[in-house]
Amino acid sequence: MTAPRMTSRARGFTLIELLLAISILAVIAVLGWRGLDSIIRSRATLTADMEQTRGMQLAFAQLQSDCENLAGSALLHNRAFIQAEDGRITLVRMVMAENQPTQLQVVSYRVNADGVLTRRESAYTRELTQLDNLWQAALSDTDPAAAVALQASVQGMSMRFWVPSAAVFQTAANAGGWQAAAGVTTAGITGLPTGMEVSLTLQGRQIPMVKSFLLGAL
Repeated sequence: MTAPRMTSRARGFTLIELLLAISILAVIAVLGWRGLDSIIRSRATLTADMEQTRGMQLAFAQLQSDCENLAGSALLHNRAFIQAEDGRITLVRMVMAENQPTQLQVVSYRVNADGVLTRRESAYTRELTQLDNLWQAALSDTDPAAAVALQASVQGMSMRFWVPSAAVFQTAANAGGWQAAAGVTTAGITGLPTGMEVSLTLQGRQIPMVKSFLLGAL
């Protein structure tokens, strides 16, 4: 007499088990997507901040070059060589090319209504009468030269000047605009400034970026 044979049947997943597995995978997928989305957003924000910081550094580097080549009061026969107020800086710089005589140029920095920091430079000249016209054109924003955008999303720009003879920082805003010429500023302080501190504040930020410059050729 032979014993009965045992047969095995393959058992598959039930519908409930499949739905449960799909639900778990969906939750994992949602959590993974949220994490990836957060990483992408953080990276985009970090990249934008790095671009803004790089733009500010380039703007400061250009301003430093202009300040290092600032024309002196004696060279300009006691004319104004720098004027500043909130959001605006106008200065006269020397342009020195190889095998060429030194020439003068008016450079202006402005934060326009759209929050863009721009730089405009005039034509070169060696004539002081022509320089007077270029200076007035820069102050009145009628200079035909094209402005170059240096940094966007700028909320404000303010300046302070160091006058060593008076041992004080003179703030342009407090003086209602600040100008140095012939050794006396518009605030009535005797002596020429030797340093300038510029603060740039970007939109959405409360802490400004601050840079100090030495004023050359004074």
